[in-house]
Amino acid sequence: MEILQTYFPRLTSQQIEQFGALSSVYDHWNAQINVISRKDIEFIYERHVLHSLSIHKFIQFSPGSSILDIGTGGGFPGIPLAIMHPDVHFTLTDSIGKKIKVVKEVNAALGLKNVTAIHTRSESMHAKFDFVVSRAVAEMRQLIQWSQGKIKTQQNNAIPNGIICLKGGDLNAELSGLSKEIEVYDIHSWFNTDFFETKKLVYAPMV
Repeated sequence: MEILQTYFPRLTSQQIEQFGALSSVYDHWNAQINVISRKDIEFIYERHVLHSLSIHKFIQFSPGSSILDIGTGGGFPGIPLAIMHPDVHFTLTDSIGKKIKVVKEVNAALGLKNVTAIHTRSESMHAKFDFVVSRAVAEMRQLIQWSQGKIKTQQNNAIPNGIICLKGGDLNAELSGLSKEIEVYDIHSWFNTDFFETKKLVYAPMV
């Protein structure tokens, strides 16, 4: 929790309470349904929460925005972003039912009112959103395909609606041949720890 407050010193009392509860809630549910690797659970604030919040460093979503988290797993990046943006609605999807069960339990424990968790494949979603977010779920070409028809044309934010995803390593081959409008950011420039040295944020405008 300390590392989180180092980079986000202006959290509200409610956000501090909710972020503070994350560790024990995930410890409890991860022991029953493994959604976070055993070696990572003790580093949850750096490797999962802070990593998810690199999207918040990139963009602060406007109130009333709607966000789709594709392949949310145990709730990342959606849950940390939902805590940070209580006036934005997040729809978290995953094709694995037990992961969505954990997400629902975490939501209930934290008292989040702006999260909907759905057990479904992303291609089955027909609603439209301002942004699609994801963390290491699929290659960019696949994410773009899954996001077709799911991005609103009307803009409500400082940047065009589109896809924001978290990735790692060399992305040259993965992004080759895709739109030249795609932007890549080094997360290490926001969070100066060894874990983030190879982590990237990729933004692909879709409208």
